[in-house]
Amino acid sequence: MSDAEQDQGQPLLAHLTELRDRLLRIVLAVLVCTLALFPFANTIYSFVAEPMQRLLPEGTSMIATEIASTFLTPFKLVLVSAFCLAMPVILHQVWQFISPGMYRHEKRIAAPLLASSVVLFYAGLAFAYYVVFPLVFGFFSGITPEGVNYTPDIARFLDTALKLFLAFGVAFEIPIATVLVISSGVITANELAAKRPYIIIACFVVGMLLTPPDVISQVLLAGPMWLLFEIGIIFGRLVKKKRTDSDEQQ
Repeated sequence: MSDAEQDQGQPLLAHLTELRDRLLRIVLAVLVCTLALFPFANTIYSFVAEPMQRLLPEGTSMIATEIASTFLTPFKLVLVSAFCLAMPVILHQVWQFISPGMYRHEKRIAAPLLASSVVLFYAGLAFAYYVVFPLVFGFFSGITPEGVNYTPDIARFLDTALKLFLAFGVAFEIPIATVLVISSGVITANELAAKRPYIIIACFVVGMLLTPPDVISQVLLAGPMWLLFEIGIIFGRLVKKKRTDSDEQQ
């Protein structure tokens, strides 16, 4: 092997080693959070299921139709909760891996966006729990036909809850994605704003695909997505203008 080939191979090996180390740190962070939360698995499940439990008809409760559901369902929620709790660590490791290859002006915008993405993700989870859950589960509970006992299965409930959490957590990242595409020059803010009718349609399509089959949850997802898109355009214009002014001064 020539010296040139060794010089090319060494950086790649160093990057792969660093990637491995950072992935191990991410796994370790999730594992530590899982072990810390596991003793409170049932408490966490009760907290997440509280909007559903509160809206059940009087005298009814949730049920477990599978033998292992009473263990596996709270444990599944603990794993997801551990991942969410470890999100700052995960994003920090991602930032530490990609930041050395970024320009100074890219770092200036990336750090605030990274912090904002964590806040927006948690805001999406909170919006789903405190706003969407009561409306969606109240709707399902209220349309139960006469003579039918509405007793949701705990595993099925968790699948629906996690689907809503994921949908709103990701949806609240729209301003970050919008700012990134504008600041990177992929598309201008005016061009993106001109595509507003298509964006609105896309929001409702995504709402239809990611939420349970009811109009309430679809609108509750599509509406904030549209609003967050508009906020992203506003901040995208500000970031682009600030960057242009900075380049002119230099």
